[in-house]
Amino acid sequence: MTKTLTKVAQKALPLNQILAGDCIEIMRSLPEASVDLIFADPPYNLQLRGDLHRPDNSRVDAVDDAWDQFASFDAYDRFTRDWLSAARRLLKPNGAIWVIGSYHNVFRMGAELQNQGFWILNDVVWRKSNPMPNFRGKRLTNAHETLIWASKSEAGKYTFNYEALKALNEGIQMRSDWVLPICTGHERMKDEAGEKAHPTQKPESLLHRILVGTTNPGDVVLDPFFGTGTTGAVAKMLGRDFIGIEREAAYRDVAQKRIDRVRKFDKEALETTTSKRAEPRVPFGQVVERGMLRPGEELYSPRGGIARVRADGTLVGNDIKGSIHQVGAHLEGAPSCNGWTYWHFRRDGKLVPIDLLRQQIRAEMEN
Repeated sequence: MTKTLTKVAQKALPLNQILAGDCIEIMRSLPEASVDLIFADPPYNLQLRGDLHRPDNSRVDAVDDAWDQFASFDAYDRFTRDWLSAARRLLKPNGAIWVIGSYHNVFRMGAELQNQGFWILNDVVWRKSNPMPNFRGKRLTNAHETLIWASKSEAGKYTFNYEALKALNEGIQMRSDWVLPICTGHERMKDEAGEKAHPTQKPESLLHRILVGTTNPGDVVLDPFFGTGTTGAVAKMLGRDFIGIEREAAYRDVAQKRIDRVRKFDKEALETTTSKRAEPRVPFGQVVERGMLRPGEELYSPRGGIARVRADGTLVGNDIKGSIHQVGAHLEGAPSCNGWTYWHFRRDGKLVPIDLLRQQIRAEMEN
């Protein structure tokens, strides 16, 4: 490793800062494998020709800024290749990326993601509940944008908080079509003239869902096209660290003022529903080893069945011996059984689920 690379690797991450300049150059200067998640909302290359007007002849404030203009598809593809390469270098081995785009650019980004070795996990359709109508009446109303979620590699152990997203969706598994409104009203950032500060500002609800679902508190989230700072504002609220990169001074100013006003949620509010699979495994034998239940002690099923605890952590019933799961399944005549929630023990005249003993051991592991 060269001295220059060594110095770069040793440089502290500029956490919770908005960096001014070209995103490709800045990403190349940051330490390798230092970021948990990237959310990227790059220029769409809309290729607008002329002004767009409403039926009342008023002009639509469309995306016609210089940063969204490229000389050709080849130029846009080179830009996409370069920023994705720089982004990939920054991701930790188990890191992941979200990119968002319209039909103008999302397919080109998807191909380049695969070319560079990213592993696509899902595409998500963000269906806008209040889309802008098609004023010319020559095409379908463009009512959605597409997000691509990808891990750094096929073998990457990316973060996915399945239970938290399920809880967000009232106990129903989160689907890949999200109905959320576009950014309007008090959430829309305004410039000094009272006009919208950025034409493609994303709603906080979109970033909230992404960060709750695919990051954990304390993770580092990078947004190389920071704009007015939606990613940073939501990251701060949710207890994640962010790094923003933005070359336009006007956007940086709006974003910084916005983030300065944000209050981080307290620790308890940041906790989310976790998957049972993610919790430490506790063998029932450990409960017996620690004397929380004694060999010979009786366990009770919901239907009145009784089994006795053995010294090796198995149970014995009238006609069955085996694990807490096997004996429970036998008594129920079922193919499987969660013995932790099935069996109860008696304390002070009350029946208590043995799962409380498992949770006690897990709590000790965390401390």
